[in-house]
Amino acid sequence: MSTLKQTSLSSPQDEGRYDYIIVGAGAAGCVMANRLGEDPDLRILVIEAGGSDVSLFVSMPAALSIPMNTKRFNWGMKTEPEPGLDGRQVNLPRGKGLGGSSSINGMCWVRGNPMDYELWEALGADGWRWSNVLPYFQRLENVEGGGSLRGVNGPMHIKRGPETNPLYRAFVKAGNEAGYALSDNMNNRQHEGFGPMEMNVCDGRRMSAARAYLRPAIARGNVRVIKGGLVDRVMFDGRRATGVLFSVAGKPARAMATREVILSAGAIMSPVILKRSGVGPARELAQQGIAVIHDSPEVGENLMDHMELYLQMECTQPVSLFPTQSLLGKARIGIEWLATRRGPGATNHFESGGHIRSRAGIVYPDIQFHFLPLAISYDGQTLAAGHGFQVHVGTKRSKSRGWVRLRDARPESLPRVRFNYMTHSDDWTEFRACVRLTREIFAQPAFAPYRGRELAPGAAVQDDAAIDAFLKQKLESAYHPCGTCRMGSDEAAVTFPDGRVRGVEALRVVDASLMPAATAGDLQAPTLMLAERLSDLIRGRHLPEAQGAELLADPQWATRQRGPNITRDYSSERNRLAAALLENAKGQQLPMVAG
Repeated sequence: MSTLKQTSLSSPQDEGRYDYIIVGAGAAGCVMANRLGEDPDLRILVIEAGGSDVSLFVSMPAALSIPMNTKRFNWGMKTEPEPGLDGRQVNLPRGKGLGGSSSINGMCWVRGNPMDYELWEALGADGWRWSNVLPYFQRLENVEGGGSLRGVNGPMHIKRGPETNPLYRAFVKAGNEAGYALSDNMNNRQHEGFGPMEMNVCDGRRMSAARAYLRPAIARGNVRVIKGGLVDRVMFDGRRATGVLFSVAGKPARAMATREVILSAGAIMSPVILKRSGVGPARELAQQGIAVIHDSPEVGENLMDHMELYLQMECTQPVSLFPTQSLLGKARIGIEWLATRRGPGATNHFESGGHIRSRAGIVYPDIQFHFLPLAISYDGQTLAAGHGFQVHVGTKRSKSRGWVRLRDARPESLPRVRFNYMTHSDDWTEFRACVRLTREIFAQPAFAPYRGRELAPGAAVQDDAAIDAFLKQKLESAYHPCGTCRMGSDEAAVTFPDGRVRGVEALRVVDASLMPAATAGDLQAPTLMLAERLSDLIRGRHLPEAQGAELLADPQWATRQRGPNITRDYSSERNRLAAALLENAKGQQLPMVAG
């Protein structure tokens, strides 16, 4: 057992015995509570460090920037100084409260590209190929309007935005005019191209994981949730996890698990709890006075993220969302939403987007666009002086890797986090492409009626040096950390492909920290899928493999960067495809040990 000093936990309150203890009520933890709780004979405890998610600002889709910037709903993390960004610290919002980050995120619903999951399997996550995960996306979805590969009976409600603003369609048309494919729905057959985006919104309100999964689970009566429970560590009897030590309002407590402890605290905090529990790099644990139960060097390493920047344009017609940003405009939106759950308050305003490849030789998209008919920062803190529009653009498979390290052994201390953003040369190549390819799209005829001057980066920013200087100042996290408890079949992997932690028993990780590679899109949908599938694997079952699970790509991907037809199905050539995907992934930077 760990030799952590337990002065505050010397006489813990006994909170009882449960079949499963789930640490964290974020996206994955809510799924696990719901699915495991389908067995009425099981008792399940969920321990969440935050509080209630009940808030108009959480519920109202258009108000997403407010909970993201409040201490009640956000842990308020920042990275360590990032060497690739001239030592700049980057904001790292992490959800705090029921629903976790699903209660403060942008509600963008993107499954990712089917080839993401072929890459997972090629990297050693056996069983995670597209045909195996597709049934779980279908199980969790309740998609308005359905679709050939979509679910319509699941707990997570998904819809398209109304797209009443003409700028949304102008963006999609401009992408097509630039030579890219159109996609009628990036979550159905074809991910690559330009088209409408979806959001997890139902009846005008955010459909968080707490709303979709946790509340129905609690209503059954066999799932208990402790809010404000700050977990110190997992307890072990030898190498078997037996329970959890935590505190509530400073008062020590413990709970015991007869079957498993499941860490669903997210890509930042799950590895931290593992380390405090004695599972992690032996050297780091020894420095903090923690006895090593299992030396696992990769715990907290392999940290990945998506970065993005905004390219902003002046809009010459008064059609943008700029008038909604005044006090009077916001009041009108709020009153309409409170009365009807409709109008501009009922959408996240990311209603069109796209996925493209940065250069020839890339098998499937590594750049994502979120279009917004307004020129404003993602956190809502900086607004342009007049009508404008922008695209959030970023790369999806950065080769840079970072880490999560203990600041000290106290559970109340936030960890040290460094992504090592932009420390691989390919990152610079790909982000320069983001800038230049976006400018090309904005220059298409579809934007001629609306296009004014470029607000950011600005017309003077043209050569590589000027673009790089802009990137160093303006690149921000898209808030998609993952990979710190990588699952795989190799001995170095922290977890097995079913989430079990190597070297110990009755301890599992279920959240985005398992991902061996980031997906080509926002991480919310893949995280829910991952938890859905693992909830079945825990119960010794699996949905049948999907039939007709195509793997579509540009037939000329090896020689061209764009094309109007994404028609080649590689599902019958999986070995050849896996080799190409691994070749694209070559050169990912190993985590930096120093620091």
